Amino acid sequence: MQILETYPWIEPVLIGAAIVFVLDLIGNLISFSNRVLNALATAIVFAIVFGGLLYTGVLRLDVRTETTTTTSAPATTTP
Repeated sequence: MQILETYPWIEPVLIGAAIVFVLDLIGNLISFSNRVLNALATAIVFAIVFGGLLYTGVLRLDVRTETTTTTSAPATTTP
């Protein structure tokens, strides 16, 4: 698809949105439509699923820290 080649980030965003939607539905069913309990249940379900995926190795986070060194240019003076 042309869109996926142009915007490579859109596929993981759409997959993530679908996963969060399903997890929110599960949290809503658990909390019986109470907003505060819904938010809490969704966060707990997400933490369990996300932690399980990380623990089993199905999902892997590749976080890299790149440091750059900056050198200051010598100051120029005008006569």
